[in-house]
Amino acid sequence: MKNAIKSISGLALAATLLAGCAGGSITTREKGLGIGALGGATAGGLIGAAVRRPAAGAIIGTVLGAGAGGLIGDQMQGREIQGNEHDQAIQRNEQEILRQRRELEDLKQRREY
Repeated sequence: MKNAIKSISGLALAATLLAGCAGGSITTREKGLGIGALGGATAGGLIGAAVRRPAAGAIIGTVLGAGAGGLIGDQMQGREIQGNEHDQAIQRNEQEILRQRRELEDLKQRREY
């Protein structure tokens, strides 16, 4: 059990250090990958400890968890990007409506409509 805890701690530390090396803010994809890797390492270490192979279980769990977390994070990031694009389109439309209202008011004041 001590080996399992050491393995899990080591993998968690390695994941934290790798994430810390990234430039800029952490993306949603990277957050999902990190959470999946840590969760997978924990679950894999515990399962591996039950069959007397904690390091192998932690490594396999980390890889599988990172893959699943990365896929989920990628989907979430795609939806965030799509939502941001929709927000920008809404803002452009609102600005265009305001511009047209001002133009209409100018025409009304000139009585040229």
